[in-house]
Amino acid sequence: MSSEADFSASLILKRGGLARVGLERIALLEAVARLGSISAAAKEAGLSYKGAWDGVQALNNLFDAPLVSAAPGGKSGGNAEVTPRGQAVIRAFRAAEREVSAAFARLEADLSGDAELLWSLGLRTSARNALRGLVTAVEGDGVTAMVTLSLGEGLALRSSITRRSVEDLDLAPGRPSIALIKSSFVCIGEGDGDNRLAGEIVDREAGETSAEVTIALAAGKSLVATLKPDDAAWALAVGAKVEARIAAADIILAVD
Repeated sequence: MSSEADFSASLILKRGGLARVGLERIALLEAVARLGSISAAAKEAGLSYKGAWDGVQALNNLFDAPLVSAAPGGKSGGNAEVTPRGQAVIRAFRAAEREVSAAFARLEADLSGDAELLWSLGLRTSARNALRGLVTAVEGDGVTAMVTLSLGEGLALRSSITRRSVEDLDLAPGRPSIALIKSSFVCIGEGDGDNRLAGEIVDREAGETSAEVTIALAAGKSLVATLKPDDAAWALAVGAKVEARIAAADIILAVD
């Protein structure tokens, strides 16, 4: 990969140490806009349908409004449309790409052999769910605090973190934040009731010992949950209406 491509990818993919938006996902958005189908866009981009669907859901979760409006149709296809917000993201990405590529190419030349040090600054997370929202409340004045994060359209999450973390992240009403949730922490129809989110299963991929389901929520958001054969929700199929439950202590907050 060329040095210019390296700099462009590093700049766009990372924001405050969290994966954001990269060229592959922008290309996927452009393909969806052109073809009107996630399955067709996946084929053009050289992705599996599952990979493309996951990419679309991740983008919808990370922005304040959905970038793609889609009716899941599986590998056979379903209608999909890039929203005005998604079109704006595409335009912004391409404009930034044009403006910064030359500047970062010059920076790499100036840094000479030290350029590789930049690539160690980014962090990645193994959490399957990353949902962007806005802090609306911080309660508690002891060792721990309860932070409420609005995801839009009345959808909210409550996270229990330490008071020190609140201070370190500078969390206060109006502060954007990202909720990180492992898929194994998302329970369907059972579990801790700190967060109860109504939704519909829109995708299910199962093996012999585990299954991964995607739950569509309000505000264009979604959650991925991992199920085991002995879970009560194991037999639920695509289209089932469910309630996802997440303990407040199982939600990690991050900021840009």
